[in-house]
Amino acid sequence: MNELSKKLEQQKLGSIKLNEPLKHHTTWKIGGPARVFFEPDSLEGLQEGLKLISAYSLRWFALGRGSNILISDKGIDAVVIKLGDNLANLHQEESIVTVEAGHSLIKLATIMSKKGYSGLEFAGGIPGSVGGAVFMNAGAHQTEMSDILTKALILMPNGEFKWMSRDELGFEYRTSILQENGGICIAAQLQLIKGDLQEIRERLQKNKAYRKNTQPWKDPCCGSVFRNPLPMHAGKIIEELGLKGYSIGGAKVSELHGNFIVNTGEATAKDVINLIEEIKQLAWKHYGVQMETEVEQIM
Repeated sequence: MNELSKKLEQQKLGSIKLNEPLKHHTTWKIGGPARVFFEPDSLEGLQEGLKLISAYSLRWFALGRGSNILISDKGIDAVVIKLGDNLANLHQEESIVTVEAGHSLIKLATIMSKKGYSGLEFAGGIPGSVGGAVFMNAGAHQTEMSDILTKALILMPNGEFKWMSRDELGFEYRTSILQENGGICIAAQLQLIKGDLQEIRERLQKNKAYRKNTQPWKDPCCGSVFRNPLPMHAGKIIEELGLKGYSIGGAKVSELHGNFIVNTGEATAKDVINLIEEIKQLAWKHYGVQMETEVEQIM
């Protein structure tokens, strides 16, 4: 690891930190240190950095804005690649928008709505990055990323770039093929629709207001914890189990929305895992429903 960090620094590919606490980089404010924390300064820096990491056969994973992820309290013996503001460029040609993975999804939705382009209003309440949204096919209000994405630029584990079409990405409910093949979404091409500026902005504001009124957006959380066991809804199941406000250690089921677990101050990953497991057991016991998480666990 030390040799790798020296080479990354020598090649000036971006920012390098050793034993960086990951709780500073997740929306849950949970996570131990990463052996190497690498924030590339460009797409080229990312590509060259990943080639070096692969040459050393080291474990790695990409981190966007830190939502929808739970990281071990002990930290991880791996290289964390941070896709941040250095990888957030935006290019627009009329209704076609190409945006890099580090761009905030909510910010992108706001920018496009102000220009009178429709398609991203659903993202007004999703606190993540464009790359993470593609990775998990994020969605809300009956719309998903796969509804507007035409193709994505993927950095494969071997360091090669590859454009993949919507069909090739194998989108399903909160799922893409990237969760299996280890590729990183580093840019997405979106097809939007020119529409009425006022109507678009009203829809976006309505979705933002819904989030503020029904979700614990002021508290450290990851977003929705469980996938909806369609046609049922995870939040409703948890609420009917009487678990709103229920806590284990510093992890608590939100009193606003049953499908959100908040960090009340000193929650550990173990607290969250124990709470998730208890919810699973109760849902199975009382409803015969197998609850599945949409949170990525890095242990």
